[in-house]
Amino acid sequence: AMDLHGAQVTWLGHGTFKLQSPGGKSLLIDPWVQGNPACPDAFKRGLGKLDYLLITHGHFDHIGDAIAVARDAQPQQIVGVVELTAWLEGKGVQNTVGMNKGGTYDLGGIKVTMVHADHSCGINDGDQIVYGGEAVGYVITFENGFRLYAAGDTNVFGDMRLIADLYQPEVAILPIGDFYTMGPREAARAAQLLGVRAIIPGHYATFPALVGTPGALREELGKLGLGAVEVAAIQPGQTIQ
Repeated sequence: AMDLHGAQVTWLGHGTFKLQSPGGKSLLIDPWVQGNPACPDAFKRGLGKLDYLLITHGHFDHIGDAIAVARDAQPQQIVGVVELTAWLEGKGVQNTVGMNKGGTYDLGGIKVTMVHADHSCGINDGDQIVYGGEAVGYVITFENGFRLYAAGDTNVFGDMRLIADLYQPEVAILPIGDFYTMGPREAARAAQLLGVRAIIPGHYATFPALVGTPGALREELGKLGLGAVEVAAIQPGQTIQ
């Protein structure tokens, strides 16, 4: 099984992931639960303790339950790009940390660095789409130094090399579904640029348009001579530990 150095990653379906740090802190990335057809019922009934909430961008399939989760789980801090956190504050969400790309913030011993993502970021607000800043990803450095790159929704971009150079993430959560994000071919090239030893795929199989699969990703990695890169294809509700 994959070595996450004491961290745990649970896929809640689509782009929603719950992480547990080696120090026992819980982080949720992109809270889309109730309307998420891939999310298991157990998580729709409650997410348990949440210390921190990280948001990559303002599309409904990533922030659909941000306001409810902030209210119910009472995370200590909710991290996002400044425009998005300002919008959330306007909806009554407290304890937001509005930052921007290149910044690093310490969440009780877990450092989160906001990095670029190549994607759009409109927020559905009633019948309007409002500006939500830009889409981002996060490099998460856990208490013991283990580094995980959660890419959010993105296409491959050349400066993933810079993410590798600056932060050396060991494992990446990458979208592979195609249509709205990278498909397997692009995700394999992302893995090459990042130099990661393992990929946790997300953002696939939720809707018919999301045709990318972990098997296709493995095939594309093979074509690049990266057959040694592990692809952790788990089902929604499953945990890698």
